[in-house]
Amino acid sequence: MVTEQQLLEFMREPAYKPMTYKELEEHMGGGDAESFKAFLILLNRIEEEGKIIRTPKDRYGVPERMNLLRGRIQAHAKGFAFLLPEDKEHPDVYIGAHDLKSAMNGDTVLVKILSKSENGGRMEGEVNRVVERAVTQVVGTFDNHEAYGFVVPDDKRINRDIFISKGEFKGAVSGQKVVVRIINYPEGRSAAEGEIVEVLGHKDDPGVDILSIIRKHQLPEGFPEDVLEEAEAAPESISDDEIRLQGRRDLRNKVIVTIDGEDAKDLDDAVNIERLENGNYLLGVHIADVSYYVHEKSALDQEAYRRGCSVYLVDRVIPMLPHRLSNGICSLNPQVDRLTMSCEMEFDAKTLKRIRHDVFTSVIRTKERMTYTNVRKIVADKDPEVMERYAELVDTFNLMEELAMRLRSMRMKRGAIDFDFVESKVIVDDSGKPVDIVKRERSVAEQIIEEFMLAANETVAEHFYWLKVPFLYRIHENPDSEKLLHFVQFAANFGYTVKGKGGSEIHPRALQTLLEDIRGTKEQTVISTVMLRSMKQAKYDAQSLGHFGLAAEFYSHFTSPIRRYPDLVIHRVMREVLENGGTLPESRIEALSARMPDIAQQSSERERVAVEAERDTEKLKKCEYMLDKVGEEFEGIISGVTSFGIFVELDNTVEGLIRLSNLNDDYYHFHEQHMLLIGERTSKMYRIGDELRVRVDGVNMVEHTIDFAIVETKAESAERGGRGREFTGAAAGGRGKRGKGLAVAGNLRSGVRGKSGSADGRGGDRGRKPGAAASGGGRGKDGVKAKRGRKPGEAAIDSRQRGGPEAGNGSGRRGSGGASNVGPRGRGKGEAAVQPRSARRAGGNSQSSSIQERSKGDKRAWKPEDDYNLDRLLGNEESSKGTTAAAAEQIDSNTAPARPVRNDMWGLPIRGTGGIIDDGEDPDDRSGKRGRGGSSGRGGRSASARGGRGPSTASKPGGARPAKKPAAGAAVANAAARGGVNTGGQQGVGNRSSRPAKKKNDDGGAAPAAKNSEQ
Repeated sequence: MVTEQQLLEFMREPAYKPMTYKELEEHMGGGDAESFKAFLILLNRIEEEGKIIRTPKDRYGVPERMNLLRGRIQAHAKGFAFLLPEDKEHPDVYIGAHDLKSAMNGDTVLVKILSKSENGGRMEGEVNRVVERAVTQVVGTFDNHEAYGFVVPDDKRINRDIFISKGEFKGAVSGQKVVVRIINYPEGRSAAEGEIVEVLGHKDDPGVDILSIIRKHQLPEGFPEDVLEEAEAAPESISDDEIRLQGRRDLRNKVIVTIDGEDAKDLDDAVNIERLENGNYLLGVHIADVSYYVHEKSALDQEAYRRGCSVYLVDRVIPMLPHRLSNGICSLNPQVDRLTMSCEMEFDAKTLKRIRHDVFTSVIRTKERMTYTNVRKIVADKDPEVMERYAELVDTFNLMEELAMRLRSMRMKRGAIDFDFVESKVIVDDSGKPVDIVKRERSVAEQIIEEFMLAANETVAEHFYWLKVPFLYRIHENPDSEKLLHFVQFAANFGYTVKGKGGSEIHPRALQTLLEDIRGTKEQTVISTVMLRSMKQAKYDAQSLGHFGLAAEFYSHFTSPIRRYPDLVIHRVMREVLENGGTLPESRIEALSARMPDIAQQSSERERVAVEAERDTEKLKKCEYMLDKVGEEFEGIISGVTSFGIFVELDNTVEGLIRLSNLNDDYYHFHEQHMLLIGERTSKMYRIGDELRVRVDGVNMVEHTIDFAIVETKAESAERGGRGREFTGAAAGGRGKRGKGLAVAGNLRSGVRGKSGSADGRGGDRGRKPGAAASGGGRGKDGVKAKRGRKPGEAAIDSRQRGGPEAGNGSGRRGSGGASNVGPRGRGKGEAAVQPRSARRAGGNSQSSSIQERSKGDKRAWKPEDDYNLDRLLGNEESSKGTTAAAAEQIDSNTAPARPVRNDMWGLPIRGTGGIIDDGEDPDDRSGKRGRGGSSGRGGRSASARGGRGPSTASKPGGARPAKKPAAGAAVANAAARGGVNTGGQQGVGNRSSRPAKKKNDDGGAAPAAKNSEQ
C-alpha cells in the first residue's frame, strides 16, 4: 500500500521526471485491482490538494520542481496581493492585480514565479491554480439596479463587487446589509456572481454594524443542537463520591480567591498563597478542569476546535463553549465546589528560585469573588472601607503583592520585554451606541494575577516537556535578523546602543534594558513601537521553541481552558498523564503527536481571526463615537508615519490620519529608515512620538476611518505661548541667510513691482514711496547705491528690526529677495514669498552653480549614507566635536553657545523649523568663508544687501540685539572695511537658487514658512 509520504518523497528526488499514473503505479510496486484503485484515489486527492501537479500531457510532479510555489494569498485593497509561501524560508511573492485571476484573499494557491530581482529580493508571480477557497461568503451592502443588483463587500481586500441576478434578491433592498454566497468566482474582467442567503437589515439599524462584522469573519453565534444537548447533560454540582473516586486532592479548606474584572462571568482561574515555616512562599494556581466535561472527539470538543477561542467584541462575547459550561459548572464561582487542575510552586524566600512544584487534579471552594478594583483599593489605596469588608483577606493580598512584585522584578532582570501600551474600552448603551471611551488601567491587582499565571504557565510547560509527551506550547520566535538590525540602527540614531552577543544575536535583556533607558523620554513611544514591529507574532506550536518576549525557555497556555482551545487540550493531556502514572502508551503518544501540529495551526489562525474581529468592532465604535465631534480640536501624539500620511492617537486612544495630500505648507519626503516626514523647503519634521493639536475633519463610517487636520505642533504652541511671537506681516525671505528676513515697519509684506511697501532684491523697489527705507540688492548694482524712490543718503534699513543687530542681511541673488519682505517677482502684496516647485526647478544652470558655490563652504558634503544618519539629519554632528571656530567666536563675544544647526535633505544648514526650535546661527556661516573675495556675502554687497549665505557676524543667538540706527552710508562703510563691498558695480554672483527661505521670529529662530497656495 503506497502512502502519501512515500509518493511525495519519490517525486521530490533530483532524478525524478514527470510520469503518468501507470508509470507511477508500476514504479511503486504495482499490485492487485484493489491496491490500484486505492492508488488512483490517493493520486487524485493529493492533486486536488495542490500537493502534486498534473501536466497537460497527464504526467505528475511536485509543484516546486515545476517552478510553482504553494501558499496563501494576502490581498490588498488596491488590487495587488502577496503570496505567503508554506515554505517559511521562501520570501513572499508579489502578485499584480491582473495576475491574481480568480484568487481572493486567504485562498490557498499555486503561483508561478515570473521574475526575480537581481539581488534576489523581490519576486513576482501569477496565480496558476486555486487549490482551496477561503472566501465562500461575503458580507456587504446591497445596491438594487432593478434588472440586477450588486453587493459592495465590507472587506475592502475583496475589491470586486458581487453580481446578483434578479431572481436571487431574496427581498433585499438598496442600503441593506446582506450575506452573499459566491457561485462563480471572478475571471478576467467579469465580476464574481453570487446569491443572497441572509438579509441582516439596513446598514443604519442598531446592531447591524456589529452583526456585519460577525458575518464578515464568519464567526459562529449559536451552537448546534447536539452541542447544546451535551452541555445540558453536564451536572450542576459535584458529589463527594465522585471526588473520592477520581483521587482528587481536596483543597476546599484553603483560602482560595478569584480576581477578575467586574463584568467577568467565566471565572477559570483562582489563586492562594501561604508563608511556610521556613519563610518560603507557597503559591497555588487552580484552573477549572474543563477537560473533565468536554471529552475528546465529542460534539462539544469539535465545536470548540472550530471556534478556537472566545471572541470579545465591544458589545458581546461569542464564547467557545456554551454558557451552561462557561458560566456554570466550569466557572469557579464563590462558595461552591469545583473540579480543578492545580499547580503548586514553592519559591525560596531569598533567591526566589522555584525549589519544588507539583501538578495534580483537585477540588476547591473559592472564598471570595474579588475584583481588580477592590484588590487595588486594599493593596495600593489602603481604602479603610474595603479593607474592613475583606479584613480576613488583607494579609493574603499583601503577601500576594509582595511575591508578585518580586517575581516581576526577577523576570525583568532575566530579560523579559514589557511593553507598556495603553489599552481602552468602548462603553456602549443598550442600543449599542458608544457613550464613552475609557482607558484600561493596569494596576497592581492585574499585575498580581499576571505574574502568578506566567509562573504557572512556565512551570507546567517545563514539567511536561521533560516527561516527553505530546504537548502544545506558546512560542515567540527570535526576531528576523534583518528587521532587528534595522531597529538597532534606528535606536542608534537616538544615541542608544543595543548590545548583542556578536553577529545578529541579541538577548531580550538588551531590549528590555533599552525600554528602561527610554522610559519617560520623548522618544519612548517611537522606539517602543518600532521595536514591537521588528518582532514576530507569538503562536502555538507542538515543539517547545522558547518565548523570546518573556525570555522563557519553556512556556505554554494552561490557565484559560474556558476560552482557549489549546489550554483545553493541555488539560486533557495532563490529566491523562497523571492517571497513567506520569507517562502515556506508545500508541497514544503517536496519535497525539500526529494531531498536535494541526491543533496548533488551527488555534493560531482562529486567534488571529478573533483579534481582527475585535479590532474591527472597536474601530467601528470609535468612529461612531467621534461622529458628533467633527470640527472639535484635541491633543494627540503621532503613532505612525507612512508615505501617505501621519497617524495620530488622541488621549482617548482614538486614532486618525492626517493625509499627506493635506499637508500643503511644504513638500514632504518620507524617510523610511527613521520613520520621518521631512519638509523639502522648511525641513519641518514629523515622527512617532511628536505631540500635536489636531482638528477632526471627518469620519467615514463606510471605511471606518477618521481624518484629522493639524492645528499646531507642541513646539509651535510653546513658541507661540512662551516667546510671544508677533507675526504682524513679516513674510518669508529668500534663500540668503535662511529666515533672516527684516521687516521695516513690522507689518510690511512682500515688495512687488507696482506695489507699495518695502522690498529687497530684484523688482522690490518699484512703486516704493519716496523716502521709504529699504534693504537688499538689485541687479548687481553697487550695494551703496540707493534704489529708485529712495532719498539719497538714507540708511538702508533700521537695524533695530527683526533678524539681528546689523542692518540688511538680505540676499543679493537674482530673482528672489533676501529679506523677509521679499517675494517672487510679480507676487502681489500680502502674499507669501514662496515659490512653487516648478519655479524652483526652473533655475537651470543658475541654480546648479549656486549649489556648487554653497557646497564649497560646507564642512562636509551630503553623502548617500547620510540618509541613515539621524545625527546628520538633525545636525547633531557638531555636538560631539571639539571647539570650533564658531564656538571660539561665541566665547569672545560673551554670548551663549549656539545650538547645533542641522542640515536639510540637500546638506544645507537650517536655522530652525516648526518642529525643532533652533535659536542658533550656523557656525560655518560665521566663519566668514562663504563669499568670494573674503566677504561674507557671495555677491560682495553691502551689509544692507549682503548676498548669498553671508550672515551678520554680530548677530546673537536667541534674539536680535538692539543697536543704534546708523547714519547714512554707515552700513556701506562697515561692509567695505570687511572687504565685502562690490565697488566696481559688478553684478552679484552666487545664490540664484529659487528655493524660498523662512520667516524670522523675534528670538532669532526661523518660524514656519507661510503657506503657499500654489502648492
